[in-house]
Amino acid sequence: MSDLRFRVVEKAFEKKAVEVKTDKRPSDYFGSMVFNREKMFKYLPEKAYKDLINVIDKGASLSIATADAVAASMIKWALEKGVTHYTHWFHPLTEGTAEKHDAFIEPDGKGGVIEELSGKLLVQQEPDASSFPSGGIRNTFEARGYTAWDPSSPAFIVDDTLCIPTVFISYTGELLDYKAPLLKALDAVNKAAVDVCKYFDPNVKKVYSYLGWEQEYFLVDEGLYAARPDLLLTGRTLMGHESSKNQQLEDHYFGAIPTRVQEFMKELEIESLKLGVPLKTRHNEVAPNQFELAPVFEECNLANDHNLLVMAVMRKISRKHGFRVLLHEKPFKGVNGSGKHNNWSLGTDTGAGLMSPGKTPEENLRFLTFIVNTLTAVYRHNGLLKGSIASATNAHRLGANEAPPAIISIFLGKQVSEVLDSLEKMESDKLKIEGKHGFKLDIPRIPALLIDNTDRNRTSAFAFTGNRFEFRAVGSSANCATSMIVLNAAVAEQLTLFKKDVDALIENGTEKFAAILEVVKKYSKECKAIRFDGNGYSDEWKEEAEKRGLDCETSVPLIFDRYLAESSITLFKNTGIMTEKELEARNEVKWDTYTKKVQIEARVLGDLALNHIIPIATRYQSMLIENVSKVKELFDAEKSKDISSVNISLIEEIAGHIKKIKELVDKMVDNRKIANKITNEREKAIAYHDLIALMFDDIRYHIDKLELIVDNEMWTLPKYRELLFIR
Repeated sequence: MSDLRFRVVEKAFEKKAVEVKTDKRPSDYFGSMVFNREKMFKYLPEKAYKDLINVIDKGASLSIATADAVAASMIKWALEKGVTHYTHWFHPLTEGTAEKHDAFIEPDGKGGVIEELSGKLLVQQEPDASSFPSGGIRNTFEARGYTAWDPSSPAFIVDDTLCIPTVFISYTGELLDYKAPLLKALDAVNKAAVDVCKYFDPNVKKVYSYLGWEQEYFLVDEGLYAARPDLLLTGRTLMGHESSKNQQLEDHYFGAIPTRVQEFMKELEIESLKLGVPLKTRHNEVAPNQFELAPVFEECNLANDHNLLVMAVMRKISRKHGFRVLLHEKPFKGVNGSGKHNNWSLGTDTGAGLMSPGKTPEENLRFLTFIVNTLTAVYRHNGLLKGSIASATNAHRLGANEAPPAIISIFLGKQVSEVLDSLEKMESDKLKIEGKHGFKLDIPRIPALLIDNTDRNRTSAFAFTGNRFEFRAVGSSANCATSMIVLNAAVAEQLTLFKKDVDALIENGTEKFAAILEVVKKYSKECKAIRFDGNGYSDEWKEEAEKRGLDCETSVPLIFDRYLAESSITLFKNTGIMTEKELEARNEVKWDTYTKKVQIEARVLGDLALNHIIPIATRYQSMLIENVSKVKELFDAEKSKDISSVNISLIEEIAGHIKKIKELVDKMVDNRKIANKITNEREKAIAYHDLIALMFDDIRYHIDKLELIVDNEMWTLPKYRELLFIR
């Protein structure tokens, strides 16, 4: 074994668990590092507390006086926790988070300093916006951008810094982040859903969008990670023959958690709970070294902040335990990749779950209303929803017979499907109205309890699971906001259209519930193409989906075009979420990001192929040649030929693979040169997809073949059998 590989593998074998101890219960420290309502009530003056809650719950304007009071109380609490700095924590178009730390100190005019945080600094700051992706909205020399406080997501403490969640906008007012459009989308779906809810309950004043994310991830020993330049620079292995044993026995799934991993999980949960993230579930996933964690459902904006925060905490804590977290959607070939299932639902301030069936016919009609409108929204914007989860990294996972296919369809289950089928066949004269509070259908009533009434379909990209929809196609490294913006916007638009259609029938004399049912029936028929309960991995489904008119595009750069379709521009414009200019800018960022990620992978693959793989293979080939030469010296021609036949065959095989690798890498480099001359971001991304990314598997094939041939002791890169099994 090569010295480097020997040392790092040996060190990984020797690592022991770092024990994490705590004598406290989670309820004792949950939210201890969050300026939540409990802290607000304790530290804020009574009037300021009421004013702030009014801002958070009802969207009231924030006064300067209230901002000053909040800032004074927030810094008092933070200083008691030993905090020295603060930062506006925001979500630029990098899919991650950003922060610039400032000390609390201000000169006191007497040669000293005081700790201070004003309302002005709490509410707004001006970070340098020049180097963040803007899609052409800002030039590099135009550095000004603004962050503005989001009171609906509480401030929190990480180490010695008070983190204040904010939105990020340009000097000219365009949105440069994910949080601002997400907040607008949530406001749009709230308004549209409240209007529809009032058909059933006039007391509803607010509708919340809920999100429960499930985060899948891999852990790899840090030393092995550092010895793999491809993992280090791209987040995935660009080469490596699969291990003889991987996930085929399915013995890792829900198995006993390795001791080292358990201690990592324990510390991660403790730190997350302190930050107010209600982590609840942890378990082994299907692939070796793959795990999952999930919290309790939360309001969508807060849940998204918490997911981004947990991803950052995971990266930090994993290193304390000798691990590196891999959030790439497909870090290892031949085993399952990682997703981030987004469980989404709507609920009212009166406690009603709009995706849950009820106990009365009226509640069940409300349930049908929101289910069918969601189906219709997804149907009308299925291509855009696919665009919201498309990326260079997620492309390796989607459609790989382990995750949702690259076609958006909805699994409803037998019971709900039968109800909708019966509804579509029902004639209007079979509807009987029973006063103000109910209706009777000439079909079986929907059961009061619908949870776990049917099997799950893990091949569905968008599945109904009893009281929510599970968007399974979201990638593990993604910002949940990308999919939640589109989903909530599409549902908001659809609910608005629904109310318009129902009101038109009511104005023409149709009874309210009869009008609702008539429109629900109409939409159910229109969107039937999106419903599919079968095997989403099959070739038959791909053919059927195309016949149904669903979006079947697989090229990521072309999938991004869906954002600029006329229907998409109209959607975002009518809901007030984003302008056409902002959409165009975001697409420029998406195409540019795709190009750069593929470009980096191509450069790393080429470098490893030419500077690691070929030299190692050539060295081993030389050893074989030397052996053949010595055999010829010792034996006669006939006997030496017989003895050397295996080595001669290997020499020729190695030569063939080396030749192909060199030819393919040279061609890939030439293709990069061609693509790099393209100035249009969309065309460049397409070129990188068509001319470069598609070459990776061919190059890898020959490298992986050499890995099986070359002497194990000479191979410098840690192999899958070493990377994938934590000791």
